Amino acid sequence: MKMEPVVSGYNTAIGAYGDGGFMVAGERHAGSILLLPESVASWTVTDFDGLTVESLDAIAEYSDSIEILIVGTGDRPALLSPAFREHFKTCGVSIEAMATGPACRTYNVLLAEHRLVAAALIAVE
Repeated sequence: MKMEPVVSGYNTAIGAYGDGGFMVAGERHAGSILLLPESVASWTVTDFDGLTVESLDAIAEYSDSIEILIVGTGDRPALLSPAFREHFKTCGVSIEAMATGPACRTYNVLLAEHRLVAAALIAVE
């Protein structure tokens, strides 16, 4: 799905998602991704069942520069276990999970508001 461009101080706005990947800052990224402050990284998680606290270690490393983590759970919304919330709470990061489409849109809105946001997004077809 194509999305409207977002103007922000960061170069990690999501321009499109689907077909197994994402368009971020005009560049195509195949597969799942982590959107970190001012960077994009490949992410090995391919479905919600593969999501673990350890799979988000890279996000925890940026906890000083992130206040909100958006998790895109794939085609369907899913609930994160209390362990996820507790882990990120101790890091000072709020975590919200939703299907990947809404997660992309929410991420862009927060980014445009100049919020300190990161995202872990499972790719969808």
